[in-house]
Amino acid sequence: MSSVEHPQWMAQDLSGRVAVVTGSNTGIGLEVARALATRRATVVLACRNRDRAEAARENILASAPSSNVVVAQLDTSSLAAVAECAQMLRQRWPVIDLLINNAGVMAREHAYTVDGFETDFGTNFLGHFALTGGLIDALIAAPAGRIVTVSSITHRRRDAGLDFDDLAYDRGFDPKVAYARSKMASMTFMVELQRRLSAAGAPTLSLAAHPGGVRTGILQQQNRLVQLVYHPRLTGVTGWFTQSPAEGAQPILRAALDTEARGADFFGPGGRWELIGKPVPVAISRRAEDPATATRLWTAAEELTGFRFLDQSQSPGTETDSGLAGLEP
Repeated sequence: MSSVEHPQWMAQDLSGRVAVVTGSNTGIGLEVARALATRRATVVLACRNRDRAEAARENILASAPSSNVVVAQLDTSSLAAVAECAQMLRQRWPVIDLLINNAGVMAREHAYTVDGFETDFGTNFLGHFALTGGLIDALIAAPAGRIVTVSSITHRRRDAGLDFDDLAYDRGFDPKVAYARSKMASMTFMVELQRRLSAAGAPTLSLAAHPGGVRTGILQQQNRLVQLVYHPRLTGVTGWFTQSPAEGAQPILRAALDTEARGADFFGPGGRWELIGKPVPVAISRRAEDPATATRLWTAAEELTGFRFLDQSQSPGTETDSGLAGLEP
């Protein structure tokens, strides 16, 4: 999709709405934040590196001088940092209309987060699970809140199935599989989150999107060939199967803004191999829709993070005694 096209769902005036976009100092996240800010939403750039986030804020203001853009420090690889950020956001904005869980890594080597989780699993999934739990009351308080998970077509890989006996991926590490499994976890969470929101009678929707083959910095730790293929300077050669961050942002924006979208919808590029093209509904792996797997993953995530929310026996947003309290800074 050309960045100058404006479908109906992009024409909204978002004045008065608050949107939190994780990992929004560069790439897809930056373009999503820019689009929301241009439409007058209050946009929170929730990023690990504050200096880069401030630079991103200035970048957005240069193209949309009247926009309201705020920086918040967030490192999804640290549960303590997630708890601190969630607490600050709740205090400043009791109502949050949109959470876009975009931040992510694609580690080249086996490593662990500060909390002892495999890097991709901890950063891409557990950190966003915890952040969503920390903000759930504010999201449910919005008249039409949305939580958008930025996923990947790699969650459909045959070897992307979750191994509950080895969530830390200590056996036979493969970076492509680790990333795919983290995205499988995120997608499974997205579907289960919608089930629980619906069961609780909450108006909030949970959706997902993937950007396709985007020329972005997340690939900087991959091998030289991958880096070369997705390098912006080779657009003339690789443009038939890669697209810009602004184009890759379109499926995420559709998930965030399309008034006809439904809970648990998944959007991605509709062109060649789902790598390029206009955003359309795309398929979710059946494994990500399995309720038994989802329940097991949710329970594991609660135990690993200490964030407990949307328990089937509780009202929306209720925390158990073993929930957030133990993680507040």
